Amino acid sequence: MRTFFTKFNARGFTLIELLLVITIIIILASMVLIAINPARNIAQANNAKRQSNVNSILNAIHQYTIDNSGILPSTVSAAKTEICRTNAVSCSGLIDLSSVTFEERYILKMPTDPTSASTNGTGCFVVKDAYDRITVSAPFAQLGTTVEVSR
Repeated sequence: MRTFFTKFNARGFTLIELLLVITIIIILASMVLIAINPARNIAQANNAKRQSNVNSILNAIHQYTIDNSGILPSTVSAAKTEICRTNAVSCSGLIDLSSVTFEERYILKMPTDPTSASTNGTGCFVVKDAYDRITVSAPFAQLGTTVEVSR
């Protein structure tokens, strides 16, 4: 009498076949990771955030200047200096732009750099030239990118 299992040729995979398939999967997975490059994508996202931050800060300063008859915030100087965080404990050695964030009129709060903000600083810097042209920058940009905007 024949049993159910004798009808089929029951043969499993050999160890060599399993190792070969696992090796191929590993090679394909590593190629996909190299193509995706998550570290580069994160760095690009951080740089996009920095670009948005410097644009927001510059627009807030510009709106303040328009509303105050062309007068810049008094704390902006000719020396490139880091901007102080909103509600920071101390703004010593930093530029305090609380006149721009006062009552959330021009900007809710000073945006901070995604990776390089200090305890009291935003990681963004501001400077004015001899012609009162304002430049806001994020010098800690990744991938060798320069994030800076002037007006």
